[in-house]
Amino acid sequence: MLPNATSPRQAPSPPHPVPGASSVTRRDAASERGARATEGAGAAGRAERGATMTEYLPEIAIGNEGLLDECESVWKQMEECQTKLMLLRTEMPVKSHSQLSLLMMQGKALAAECSQWQKRSPEVVSTDSEVLLALGKEELQKVKNELEMMLSTVQSKTRKLDEDLKREQQWYDEQKQILDVLNEKESKTQDEQLSKKSLNARTFCELQNNILKIKMYKEELLSSLGGFLEEHFPHPEKGGSGKKEDSSEDPAVKLITLHEILEILINEAVTTPHEPYVTINDSFWPPYIELLLRSGIALRHPEDPNRMRLEAFHM
Repeated sequence: MLPNATSPRQAPSPPHPVPGASSVTRRDAASERGARATEGAGAAGRAERGATMTEYLPEIAIGNEGLLDECESVWKQMEECQTKLMLLRTEMPVKSHSQLSLLMMQGKALAAECSQWQKRSPEVVSTDSEVLLALGKEELQKVKNELEMMLSTVQSKTRKLDEDLKREQQWYDEQKQILDVLNEKESKTQDEQLSKKSLNARTFCELQNNILKIKMYKEELLSSLGGFLEEHFPHPEKGGSGKKEDSSEDPAVKLITLHEILEILINEAVTTPHEPYVTINDSFWPPYIELLLRSGIALRHPEDPNRMRLEAFHM
């Protein structure tokens, strides 16, 4: 450690020219801070090593001169930066209010940094190897402590991230299982729908075919029935039974065939099943009516003998 030094104003002046009164003042302030630092270092040195002041006077003078030169160079650099900043402010036009506010903020930041540098006192490092070794050990211990703290913080964050990863992985597995089940159900549902559609299509085609067959069978039955009725039960007037042989006058009412009577009865039973009775008029030939009633094809109304209906064979 350095012993107590004399006042820094007694040290030789720096080789750089004095830029002005403000520079001299700042240099004096820096010299005072250097002096205070060297005084503290000298007091520690006296306590530890017990050296005399006369042994370290040349080193103190050289150290103070180096500190003053360094402070002067730093202040000179700061003045140059400030000058460049002022020149930039005057030369570059402000394009907008936002740029002006940004430059003002930068100027304030530089001013604050300058004040901090002014308040900061220079640190004098001794040339003694033991002192440097002790300082190095102390710095290394600080770095070690900081690294250990950082390591513990990183490890705790890593453990937390591992736990979060496990939870997320578990949630992902659960969601994947649910998705697989839903996909399986959806595929089954689609298969069932396709099978139902195919079954419905087949059923519909079969029904259409059956309807066509029934219609064809109905046409065949109607044709067969019409041929049978025309052959065995002809029109009363054509058969000669509907009028007398010696009569020369036409009947007052035109008689209808048995086929037409059955058609009237069938239509009435289908269109109005709640009231299927048909009124017997003069166009109905009595022998055909008697034939239908006796054969059980038609029934008379229980209260009105002039009305009859078709027997409900489908019931």
